[in-house]
Amino acid sequence: MAITIRDVRAILTMPDGANRLVIVKVETSEPNLYGLGCATFTQRHTVVRTAVDEYLKPFLIGKDAERIEDLWQTMYQNSYWRNGPVLNNAISGVDQALWDIKGKLARMPLYQLLGGKCREGAAVYRHANGRDHAEVLERVQQFVEQGYHYIRVQLGGYGGDSQGVSRPSPDSALPGVYFDPDTYARSIPVLFEYMRSKVGYDVELLHDVHERLVPIEAIRLAKQLEPYRLFFLEDPLPPEQNEWFTMLRQQCATPIAMGELFNNPHEWIPLITRRLIDFIRVHVSQIGGITPAKKLAALAEAFGVRTAWHGPWDTSPVGHAANLHLDLSSPNFGVQEWGGRFPEAVQEVFPGIPEERNGYLYPNDKPGLGIDLNEKAAARYPCSDGPPGWTLTRAPDGTAVRP
Repeated sequence: MAITIRDVRAILTMPDGANRLVIVKVETSEPNLYGLGCATFTQRHTVVRTAVDEYLKPFLIGKDAERIEDLWQTMYQNSYWRNGPVLNNAISGVDQALWDIKGKLARMPLYQLLGGKCREGAAVYRHANGRDHAEVLERVQQFVEQGYHYIRVQLGGYGGDSQGVSRPSPDSALPGVYFDPDTYARSIPVLFEYMRSKVGYDVELLHDVHERLVPIEAIRLAKQLEPYRLFFLEDPLPPEQNEWFTMLRQQCATPIAMGELFNNPHEWIPLITRRLIDFIRVHVSQIGGITPAKKLAALAEAFGVRTAWHGPWDTSPVGHAANLHLDLSSPNFGVQEWGGRFPEAVQEVFPGIPEERNGYLYPNDKPGLGIDLNEKAAARYPCSDGPPGWTLTRAPDGTAVRP
């Protein structure tokens, strides 16, 4: 007899006090058999909840929980309009939960169902930020001492230090986070020259542009960074400017990681098949979950592109577990973004978070994703309301620019 879907629920929680997480719980006709999936779109969390509870739930009730591929395809097509972040995240929550259920039925960790391990642990990179060169260096050295080999370095956050940026008069200045693209672009080569002079070339260094430069300036920055042998330069261009990657590749050999904001296969297929990027780093829930991510990893492998899934704290612990199972089972894994040890409140809400030791992430080898949700604890941390502030970014004259 088929195991059918009995209930589907979106659960919202914010145990770290900053990131609004969306978890989907799929319950089945089998007593105590359920799965969890990440549907976190932290900037628009309530619309994902609506998509799950009011549209996917009635569509899924009574369907065979083991037919993951068919359910993904029909969820994707049922709305007719597709490839948007809200519905992709809603589908992801269900999709990851169904894979979790599949692993529990097989009594295997998910990576076994995806082909087994290619490695024992997934190498992670940490974020070293600071107000000046010395502070960044101190943070990098701390990470090296803790066993990390991959470290992303930033100076003053995305786009550099916003303090002292020239802007319109206080009476007329619009609200937002102001930054100076030119000052930022000139500061980064100097930062990497300093870092390499202090830590040498045995540590892999990364940097995130976060789409904060116009395309030609991003290309100039990538060229200037070439002597410092970055492991990769992240998101130098926004998805709307993908055609510029051809010029970037012709100009320099700095490795490029791209994809944090991708929703649509048409955004990544040309970059991969034309070998214009070196790492694909989509947000797994943003593209619809594990089902499309494993296909994307296989496509990337065929063209020599490695994976580096998006993994900050606005990926839920359930999402991090999904990332890890993909990392362990993908031969073309590159590196995994990791924010470090979660606060105690997050660990209480999500028992079974993957363990990180000496710069590598390890699963707990429980069936499925290996992670659970304490719903009573989650309810103690309701999500805040309203739009985020950091995504309202402006140039010195007040022009709205990519965050």
